[in-house]
Amino acid sequence: MAEKRVLVKAFAERYQKATKKERGVILNEFVAASGYNRRYAAWLLRSHGKKVHLGRRWIVVGDASKKIKRNRPRLYGAEVVKSLIPVWVMLDYPCSRRLVAALPGAIEALERHGELELEADVRARLLSISPATVDRLLGEQKRRYVLKSRAKTKPERFFRHKVPVQTFAEAERSQPGHLQVDLVGHDGGQARGDFLWTVTLTDPATSWTEVETARNKSRFHVQAAFERARARLPFLVVAVHSDNGVEFMNQHFKAYCDERGIAFTRSREFKKNDNCFVEQKNGSVARRFKGYARYDTDQAWKVMQELDATVSLFVNFFLPSQKLISKKREGAKVHKRYDAPQTPLQRLLACPEISEEVKRALHEKALTLNPASLSRKINRLRRELAKLATPVASQLPHKKAVDGAGLRQAGHQAPNPTLPQPLDKAPGFAHTAHSPDEAPRSLS
Repeated sequence: MAEKRVLVKAFAERYQKATKKERGVILNEFVAASGYNRRYAAWLLRSHGKKVHLGRRWIVVGDASKKIKRNRPRLYGAEVVKSLIPVWVMLDYPCSRRLVAALPGAIEALERHGELELEADVRARLLSISPATVDRLLGEQKRRYVLKSRAKTKPERFFRHKVPVQTFAEAERSQPGHLQVDLVGHDGGQARGDFLWTVTLTDPATSWTEVETARNKSRFHVQAAFERARARLPFLVVAVHSDNGVEFMNQHFKAYCDERGIAFTRSREFKKNDNCFVEQKNGSVARRFKGYARYDTDQAWKVMQELDATVSLFVNFFLPSQKLISKKREGAKVHKRYDAPQTPLQRLLACPEISEEVKRALHEKALTLNPASLSRKINRLRRELAKLATPVASQLPHKKAVDGAGLRQAGHQAPNPTLPQPLDKAPGFAHTAHSPDEAPRSLS
């Protein structure tokens, strides 16, 4: 829009000085360059810089670069923002599209459990709000930390040839039970000795995701964590797909799958997109709730196991996600289309492969869950987990961390980015990621 205003100014100066014949040529050029309607374009070029006298003292000058201020009443006022922010925080800061999709179910559940009290007009506005409006209202609150991923698994060079390859295009994404699995290491940036690992399982068809903590990367602990996560799934596992890391690419895990009639496939080497669904969940679930600090104690393992079970309920029952429908390239741009945001529970209930008995049990369980209570429990466990982090030496983040000889200063510790940065204490915060135990009387 700013470029078009500059264009109007440049053409208007030529247009107003030109002859009648020249104006027609200039107008044709301007219409071709701007895409405006011809009559509207002519009016813009005539009016730009035109002076209109209002009485003796006031002169109005036409300027297309000036934006007209519209004195429309504010539809979504402070009371809407005050109620929206705590729900957004409770749902762990989803994007606007996912938040809008989650609001009806979240508001209904929070009101049912006495966590939320809204006036009728505020409730109606929250239920009719658009993603663009959410982005505008939460714009000042969306300054978040940026974390980088680190791979800690190694490829297996020989056994992998016994496991068939499945590419991204060949993956089954329409029926539940075809899992993608991966590991996330909690080493704090120094992959030395034993430390905790998170086994991530996700179902591309429904986005149902489970995380489970393994004591280390040995085949015994990884397989045990996989079995615990599999036991929480509300459907049968038909197939498992992993990358080429030795934690899954071994004879023991293949035998485990063969004994249970589970198909086992792997990605192509150096092709992360073959395992893209679980790679995304590594960041949005495992890293988001557990962070990047180092954990290597039994106490941290116990806290993580409790966190895993709580995160499973929160993510699968209350957090919507979107699935890519199509991509179309036009020149340098790629246009992507997504489906409507839905929770994994909603996708599972819509699957004809799931029995009515399982659907009824899931629906009854959903009625017993309080999303605000789950959010508070998750944040409490995250705080406990942060206290159990093992300090590691810094990777020289800035020049002040080294002395004149180029050595690390003694005692310099790496920052612990386990928890998100605190939000500004805006009015309406019933609880934030750093004060989850303060149960709100009302979120309104």
